[in-house]
Amino acid sequence: MRVAKNVYYFFIFSNLLIGSAAYMQCALTYIILNKPYNPHILMVEGTATLLLYNFSLLLSKPKHPHEAPYLRTRWVFKNEWLLWTNSILASILLAYALMEVHLYTIFFLAGIGLLSLSYALPLFKVNGVRGGLRQLPGLKLFHIAIIWSLSSVGLPVVQLWAEGDSMDWYAANYLGVTKVIFLLLCTLPFDIRDMRQDSYYHLKTIPNLLGEKKSIRLCYTLVLVHSILVLCSPYEGYIKIGLLITNLFIVLAMRFMIFPHIKQFHHVYLLDMALIIQFLICSLILYL
Repeated sequence: MRVAKNVYYFFIFSNLLIGSAAYMQCALTYIILNKPYNPHILMVEGTATLLLYNFSLLLSKPKHPHEAPYLRTRWVFKNEWLLWTNSILASILLAYALMEVHLYTIFFLAGIGLLSLSYALPLFKVNGVRGGLRQLPGLKLFHIAIIWSLSSVGLPVVQLWAEGDSMDWYAANYLGVTKVIFLLLCTLPFDIRDMRQDSYYHLKTIPNLLGEKKSIRLCYTLVLVHSILVLCSPYEGYIKIGLLITNLFIVLAMRFMIFPHIKQFHHVYLLDMALIIQFLICSLILYL
Protein backbone atom coordinates (compact mmCIF):
# COMPACT_ATOMS: atom_id res chain seq x y z
CA MET A 1 0.00 0.00 0.00
CA ARG A 2 2.83 2.39 0.86
CA VAL A 3 4.53 1.70 -2.50
CA ALA A 4 1.28 2.44 -4.37
CA LYS A 5 0.86 5.65 -2.37
CA ASN A 6 4.41 6.75 -3.17
CA VAL A 7 3.89 6.04 -6.88
CA TYR A 8 0.64 8.02 -6.76
CA TYR A 9 2.41 10.97 -5.13
CA PHE A 10 5.26 10.73 -7.62
CA PHE A 11 2.97 11.12 -10.62
CA ILE A 12 1.09 13.97 -8.95
CA PHE A 13 4.07 15.95 -7.68
CA SER A 14 6.20 15.44 -10.82
CA ASN A 15 3.31 16.82 -12.96
CA LEU A 16 3.43 13.63 -15.05
CA LEU A 17 -0.22 12.98 -14.17
CA ILE A 18 -1.39 16.36 -15.46
CA GLY A 19 0.84 16.09 -18.54
CA SER A 20 -0.67 12.68 -19.34
CA ALA A 21 -4.17 14.07 -18.76
CA ALA A 22 -3.52 16.87 -21.26
CA TYR A 23 -2.19 14.38 -23.81
CA MET A 24 -5.28 12.17 -23.51
CA GLN A 25 -7.76 15.05 -23.52
CA CYS A 26 -6.19 16.18 -26.79
CA ALA A 27 -6.44 12.63 -28.16
CA LEU A 28 -10.11 12.58 -27.11
CA THR A 29 -10.74 15.57 -29.38
CA TYR A 30 -9.68 13.50 -32.39
CA ILE A 31 -12.03 10.69 -31.34
CA ILE A 32 -15.00 13.02 -30.85
CA LEU A 33 -14.41 14.85 -34.14
CA ASN A 34 -13.80 11.51 -35.90
CA LYS A 35 -10.33 12.46 -37.11
CA PRO A 36 -7.09 10.41 -37.12
CA TYR A 37 -4.61 11.17 -34.35
CA ASN A 38 -1.76 13.54 -35.10
CA PRO A 39 1.08 12.25 -32.87
CA HIS A 40 3.00 15.51 -33.12
CA ILE A 41 0.06 17.57 -31.87
CA LEU A 42 -0.41 15.10 -29.00
CA MET A 43 3.29 15.43 -28.16
CA VAL A 44 3.05 19.22 -28.26
CA GLU A 45 0.04 19.20 -25.93
CA GLY A 46 1.55 16.81 -23.38
CA THR A 47 5.02 18.35 -23.21
CA ALA A 48 3.87 21.97 -23.32
CA THR A 49 1.43 21.34 -20.46
CA LEU A 50 4.14 19.65 -18.41
CA LEU A 51 6.52 22.57 -19.00
CA LEU A 52 3.92 25.20 -18.09
CA TYR A 53 3.07 23.47 -14.82
CA ASN A 54 6.77 23.01 -14.03
CA PHE A 55 7.47 26.66 -14.81
CA SER A 56 4.58 27.72 -12.59
CA LEU A 57 6.11 25.75 -9.71
CA LEU A 58 9.49 27.40 -10.26
CA LEU A 59 7.91 30.86 -10.32
CA SER A 60 6.18 30.21 -7.00
CA LYS A 61 9.23 28.73 -5.25
CA PRO A 62 9.37 30.12 -1.68
CA LYS A 63 12.59 31.35 -0.13
CA HIS A 64 12.73 28.37 2.22
CA PRO A 65 10.80 25.54 0.51
CA HIS A 66 11.82 22.96 3.11
CA GLU A 67 9.89 25.00 5.69
CA ALA A 68 6.76 25.34 3.55
CA PRO A 69 3.50 24.27 5.23
CA TYR A 70 2.46 22.24 2.17
CA LEU A 71 3.69 18.72 1.44
CA ARG A 72 3.76 19.22 -2.32
CA THR A 73 6.01 22.27 -2.07
CA ARG A 74 8.44 20.45 0.21
CA TRP A 75 8.48 17.34 -2.02
CA VAL A 76 8.94 19.21 -5.29
CA PHE A 77 11.89 21.29 -4.18
CA LYS A 78 13.47 18.46 -2.24
CA ASN A 79 13.49 16.66 -5.59
CA GLU A 80 14.08 19.72 -7.76
CA TRP A 81 16.49 17.73 -9.95
CA LEU A 82 13.47 15.75 -11.14
CA LEU A 83 11.64 18.95 -12.05
CA TRP A 84 14.59 20.08 -14.17
CA THR A 85 15.15 16.63 -15.70
CA ASN A 86 11.61 16.14 -16.96
CA SER A 87 11.56 19.79 -18.10
CA ILE A 88 14.69 19.27 -20.21
CA LEU A 89 13.33 16.05 -21.72
CA ALA A 90 9.95 17.69 -22.38
CA SER A 91 11.69 20.67 -24.04
CA ILE A 92 13.58 18.36 -26.41
CA LEU A 93 10.41 16.47 -27.37
CA LEU A 94 8.48 19.73 -27.76
CA ALA A 95 11.16 21.20 -30.04
CA TYR A 96 11.03 18.09 -32.23
CA ALA A 97 7.23 18.08 -32.39
CA LEU A 98 7.05 21.77 -33.26
CA MET A 99 9.19 21.14 -36.34
CA GLU A 100 6.48 18.78 -37.59
CA VAL A 101 3.41 21.00 -37.20
CA HIS A 102 2.09 23.94 -39.21
CA LEU A 103 3.32 27.47 -38.53
CA TYR A 104 -0.22 28.59 -37.71
CA THR A 105 -0.33 25.95 -34.97
CA ILE A 106 2.93 27.31 -33.52
CA PHE A 107 1.50 30.85 -33.46
CA PHE A 108 -1.66 29.55 -31.80
CA LEU A 109 0.39 27.66 -29.20
CA ALA A 110 2.47 30.78 -28.51
CA GLY A 111 -0.73 32.72 -27.82
CA ILE A 112 -1.91 30.05 -25.38
CA GLY A 113 1.49 30.10 -23.70
CA LEU A 114 1.43 33.88 -23.22
CA LEU A 115 -2.10 33.70 -21.85
CA SER A 116 -1.02 30.94 -19.46
CA LEU A 117 2.04 32.81 -18.22
CA SER A 118 0.04 36.00 -17.72
CA TYR A 119 -1.71 34.22 -14.87
CA ALA A 120 1.42 34.12 -12.73
CA LEU A 121 3.71 36.86 -14.08
CA PRO A 122 3.50 40.23 -12.22
CA LEU A 123 2.27 42.25 -15.20
CA PHE A 124 0.14 44.89 -13.42
CA LYS A 125 -0.96 46.16 -10.03
CA VAL A 126 -4.17 45.20 -8.24
CA ASN A 127 -4.97 47.23 -5.10
CA GLY A 128 -1.40 48.47 -5.05
CA VAL A 129 0.07 44.97 -5.23
CA ARG A 130 1.90 43.89 -8.36
CA GLY A 131 0.65 40.57 -9.72
CA GLY A 132 -0.75 38.67 -12.67
CA LEU A 133 -4.23 37.60 -13.70
CA ARG A 134 -4.31 35.33 -10.65
CA GLN A 135 -4.94 38.44 -8.51
CA LEU A 136 -8.29 39.18 -10.19
CA PRO A 137 -11.16 37.88 -8.01
CA GLY A 138 -12.75 34.65 -9.26
CA LEU A 139 -10.70 34.47 -12.45
CA LYS A 140 -8.47 31.51 -11.57
CA LEU A 141 -11.04 28.80 -12.35
CA PHE A 142 -12.13 30.24 -15.70
CA HIS A 143 -8.56 30.97 -16.74
CA ILE A 144 -7.53 27.33 -16.27
CA ALA A 145 -10.64 25.95 -18.00
CA ILE A 146 -10.30 28.22 -21.03
CA ILE A 147 -6.57 27.52 -21.42
CA TRP A 148 -7.18 23.79 -21.30
CA SER A 149 -10.03 24.00 -23.81
CA LEU A 150 -7.96 26.14 -26.20
CA SER A 151 -5.06 23.69 -26.04
CA SER A 152 -6.82 20.30 -25.96
CA VAL A 153 -9.47 21.27 -28.54
CA GLY A 154 -8.02 24.33 -30.28
CA LEU A 155 -4.60 22.87 -31.15
CA PRO A 156 -5.96 19.84 -33.05
CA VAL A 157 -8.58 21.97 -34.79
CA VAL A 158 -6.07 24.64 -35.89
CA GLN A 159 -3.70 21.98 -37.22
CA LEU A 160 -6.51 20.22 -39.10
CA TRP A 161 -7.64 23.54 -40.58
CA ALA A 162 -4.08 24.46 -41.58
CA GLU A 163 -3.74 21.11 -43.34
CA GLY A 164 -6.90 21.81 -45.34
CA ASP A 165 -8.99 19.14 -43.62
CA SER A 166 -12.75 19.47 -43.89
CA MET A 167 -14.02 20.51 -40.49
CA ASP A 168 -17.42 20.41 -38.82
CA TRP A 169 -17.07 23.82 -37.17
CA TYR A 170 -20.30 23.51 -35.23
CA ALA A 171 -19.10 20.26 -33.65
CA ALA A 172 -15.65 21.71 -32.96
CA ASN A 173 -16.97 24.89 -31.32
CA TYR A 174 -19.58 22.92 -29.37
CA LEU A 175 -16.81 20.69 -28.06
CA GLY A 176 -14.75 23.71 -27.02
CA VAL A 177 -17.62 25.16 -24.97
CA THR A 178 -18.54 21.79 -23.48
CA LYS A 179 -14.91 21.17 -22.55
CA VAL A 180 -14.81 24.48 -20.63
CA ILE A 181 -17.76 23.33 -18.50
CA PHE A 182 -16.16 19.92 -17.94
CA LEU A 183 -12.88 21.50 -16.88
CA LEU A 184 -14.69 23.90 -14.54
CA LEU A 185 -16.29 20.99 -12.70
CA CYS A 186 -12.95 19.13 -12.55
CA THR A 187 -11.05 22.18 -11.29
CA LEU A 188 -13.46 23.69 -8.78
CA PRO A 189 -12.89 20.97 -6.12
CA PHE A 190 -9.16 21.83 -6.17
CA ASP A 191 -10.03 25.42 -5.30
CA ILE A 192 -12.36 24.22 -2.53
CA ARG A 193 -9.53 22.15 -1.09
CA ASP A 194 -7.08 25.06 -1.44
CA MET A 195 -9.27 27.74 0.16
CA ARG A 196 -6.88 28.15 3.07
CA GLN A 197 -3.79 28.11 0.86
CA ASP A 198 -5.29 30.58 -1.63
CA SER A 199 -6.18 32.90 1.24
CA TYR A 200 -2.57 32.65 2.41
CA TYR A 201 -1.46 33.85 -1.05
CA HIS A 202 -4.25 36.50 -1.15
CA LEU A 203 -6.08 34.81 -4.06
CA LYS A 204 -9.83 35.42 -4.23
CA THR A 205 -11.05 32.21 -5.85
CA ILE A 206 -14.71 31.29 -6.35
CA PRO A 207 -14.83 29.11 -3.19
CA ASN A 208 -13.34 31.98 -1.19
CA LEU A 209 -16.06 34.25 -2.56
CA LEU A 210 -19.01 31.81 -2.30
CA GLY A 211 -18.01 29.66 0.65
CA GLU A 212 -17.43 25.91 0.79
CA LYS A 213 -21.04 24.63 0.84
CA LYS A 214 -22.23 26.76 -2.08
CA SER A 215 -19.12 25.82 -4.06
CA ILE A 216 -19.80 22.12 -3.52
CA ARG A 217 -23.37 22.58 -4.75
CA LEU A 218 -21.96 24.42 -7.76
CA CYS A 219 -19.79 21.37 -8.57
CA TYR A 220 -22.84 19.12 -8.81
CA THR A 221 -24.68 21.77 -10.84
CA LEU A 222 -21.80 21.87 -13.34
CA VAL A 223 -21.94 18.08 -13.69
CA LEU A 224 -25.65 18.38 -14.51
CA VAL A 225 -25.04 21.20 -17.02
CA HIS A 226 -22.27 19.23 -18.72
CA SER A 227 -24.45 16.11 -18.89
CA ILE A 228 -27.24 18.09 -20.56
CA LEU A 229 -24.78 19.54 -23.08
CA VAL A 230 -23.51 16.02 -23.83
CA LEU A 231 -27.05 14.71 -24.39
CA CYS A 232 -27.79 17.64 -26.74
CA SER A 233 -24.47 17.38 -28.56
CA PRO A 234 -24.00 16.41 -32.24
CA TYR A 235 -21.61 13.58 -31.27
CA GLU A 236 -21.98 9.85 -31.90
CA GLY A 237 -23.96 7.81 -29.38
CA TYR A 238 -20.91 5.94 -28.07
CA ILE A 239 -19.22 9.27 -27.30
CA LYS A 240 -22.23 10.44 -25.31
CA ILE A 241 -22.24 7.18 -23.34
CA GLY A 242 -18.53 7.47 -22.56
CA LEU A 243 -18.81 11.09 -21.41
CA LEU A 244 -21.85 10.35 -19.25
CA ILE A 245 -20.17 7.33 -17.63
CA THR A 246 -17.25 9.59 -16.76
CA ASN A 247 -19.64 12.10 -15.20
CA LEU A 248 -21.08 9.30 -13.08
CA PHE A 249 -17.58 8.38 -11.93
CA ILE A 250 -16.95 12.04 -11.04
CA VAL A 251 -20.18 12.36 -9.04
CA LEU A 252 -19.39 9.18 -7.08
CA ALA A 253 -15.81 10.33 -6.49
CA MET A 254 -16.95 13.74 -5.26
CA ARG A 255 -19.71 12.30 -3.06
CA PHE A 256 -17.79 9.49 -1.38
CA MET A 257 -14.07 10.31 -1.71
CA ILE A 258 -13.35 13.97 -2.41
CA PHE A 259 -15.77 16.14 -0.44
CA PRO A 260 -15.84 13.96 2.72
CA HIS A 261 -12.04 14.28 2.79
CA ILE A 262 -11.67 17.69 1.16
CA LYS A 263 -8.95 18.79 3.59
CA GLN A 264 -6.76 15.84 2.52
CA PHE A 265 -4.92 17.02 -0.55
CA HIS A 266 -4.55 13.73 -2.46
CA HIS A 267 -8.20 12.66 -2.93
CA VAL A 268 -9.01 15.54 -5.25
CA TYR A 269 -6.45 14.32 -7.79
CA LEU A 270 -9.02 11.69 -8.75
CA LEU A 271 -10.38 14.47 -10.95
CA ASP A 272 -7.09 14.70 -12.85
CA MET A 273 -7.40 10.95 -13.29
CA ALA A 274 -10.96 11.52 -14.57
CA LEU A 275 -9.45 13.40 -17.54
CA ILE A 276 -7.58 10.20 -18.40
CA ILE A 277 -10.48 7.88 -17.58
CA GLN A 278 -12.77 9.86 -19.90
CA PHE A 279 -10.46 9.14 -22.84
CA LEU A 280 -10.01 5.48 -21.89
CA ILE A 281 -13.77 4.86 -21.56
CA CYS A 282 -14.55 6.51 -24.92
CA SER A 283 -11.71 4.60 -26.57
CA LEU A 284 -12.89 1.30 -25.10
CA ILE A 285 -16.49 1.82 -26.23
CA LEU A 286 -15.24 2.84 -29.70
CA TYR A 287 -13.30 -0.38 -30.19
CA LEU A 288 -15.86 -2.76 -28.66
